[in-house]
Amino acid sequence: MKILFVHQNFPGQFPHLAPALVNRGHEVLALTDVNNKNSSPVNTVCYKEPKQIESDGILGRSYSIHAERGLMAARGARALRDDHGFVPDVIIGHSGWGETLFLREIWPEAKLLIYAELMYRTHGADVGFDPELAPDSLEARFMTVARSAHLIQGIVQADAAIAPTQYQADSFPPELRQKITVIHDGINTQRARPDPDARLTLPNGRELKAGDEVLSYVSRSLEPYRGFHVFMRALPEVLAARPEAQVVLVGGDGVSYGKAPGDGKNWKEVMLAELGDRLDLDRVHFVGRVPYGQYMSLIQLARVHCYLTYPFVLSWSLTEAMSAGAYIVASDTDPVRELIRDGENGRLVPFFDVPALSSALIHGLKGDPEAEALRSAARQTIRDGYDLQLQSLPRQIEWVESFDPMR
Repeated sequence: MKILFVHQNFPGQFPHLAPALVNRGHEVLALTDVNNKNSSPVNTVCYKEPKQIESDGILGRSYSIHAERGLMAARGARALRDDHGFVPDVIIGHSGWGETLFLREIWPEAKLLIYAELMYRTHGADVGFDPELAPDSLEARFMTVARSAHLIQGIVQADAAIAPTQYQADSFPPELRQKITVIHDGINTQRARPDPDARLTLPNGRELKAGDEVLSYVSRSLEPYRGFHVFMRALPEVLAARPEAQVVLVGGDGVSYGKAPGDGKNWKEVMLAELGDRLDLDRVHFVGRVPYGQYMSLIQLARVHCYLTYPFVLSWSLTEAMSAGAYIVASDTDPVRELIRDGENGRLVPFFDVPALSSALIHGLKGDPEAEALRSAARQTIRDGYDLQLQSLPRQIEWVESFDPMR
């Protein structure tokens, strides 16, 4: 087949699928934003940068932004068709940024497949979940409805969709959920694996190694959506109870989800100001965003790994930590419960219960008698259902090839 991937940050969720399809004899091309600097496993072409949208209409601005990107992607697609004669059999795109909105008008005969990452919901998900920082309000729900418009349009137009977890697929209403097949992106269990010799040198020169009393926390950005504020509030009690413990936090100072705290500050500054001298900052290490190898070494050597999240998109870091055989203390929220079973392959605590989180972290750092069993079960969970080569990639390939017009 001729297959076109469309993703503003390609390869995005498709670093393994795209080259695997090439290896199976398909002609594969990717259409991406001209500013995308990621290396690509397949040939790429670019569409022009979307213009900045200026609008006084708050509710309509989100759709306008995504529709503008969709327009640029469609113009790039039209050039592919008219100037180069490219006509795909299958288009695979991420619907989150609106890039697939107008592709039906360019190639009406192509099968349109989308990556359906999450549907925004006004109840039962992230909206109103954290009353301290984002209390539920009618206005917030209005905004959520408006932000869902391009996602609904994207999946309505699609022939089929894929989602990485049941929780994310089930965020879509039933009439749209039936289009979605659940296949996880896949974890390289040979790369994310236990390593008793793992070591990491911190920016201050201190070397950490497996067996040390290390508590790890990882997030793309240090922010409330990933429980950063709850984790920080748990630390004073943890540090007091475990005087040898070292805490390492990986993540940027910006915001990936939700909102910044305002006044030009970031969430790290806010939490450090709140906790003041209750934190021993000689033992709390903010290392920013780090290369993959350093991140994995931290997960491998940590005695306890903490993962917290709102009811939202599940992080790759959780599945990779499980694959690496981490002892995990996580939030008892819907997306986490899909993978972690309390007392079987990890420990779960209520998201907002700071004393319970402190207690669970202390228990793990001190030495949970069941730690090795939990670590082994966490890795086995990933190997049994989320392994890239054994489960995810073969299923993804079969899903795509099921739309081959010659089958």
